[in-house]
Amino acid sequence: QVQLVESGGGLVQAGGSLRLSCAASGSIFSMYDMAWYRQAPGKQRELVAAISSGRRTNYADSVKGRFTISRDNAKNTLYLSMNSLKPEDTAVYYCVAKTFSASEYNYWGQGTQVTVSS
Repeated sequence: QVQLVESGGGLVQAGGSLRLSCAASGSIFSMYDMAWYRQAPGKQRELVAAISSGRRTNYADSVKGRFTISRDNAKNTLYLSMNSLKPEDTAVYYCVAKTFSASEYNYWGQGTQVTVSS
């Protein structure tokens, strides 16, 4: 079992910044592929950014150049640094993990709300 606990969400004005954190349980965090998803009201859940166990990253086009995903394996923590935030970034953000034998992301955090005011 892997437990994921997000923090760092909140209310911010457009153009501002936030950093989300995700603390993960488990002794082999470094072997997990990790990602951030988000879901806005009335919209489908979407992949925001992903980072592999080898630290390869990819981003949704809508956040490229503004968001940065990173991981600290020594702290079992995943981060999402968000800059130049826009009202359309408002959503619940979820930390997800894909463990070694899984074919898709199989662990999800409870989510943290990010609200960007115009």
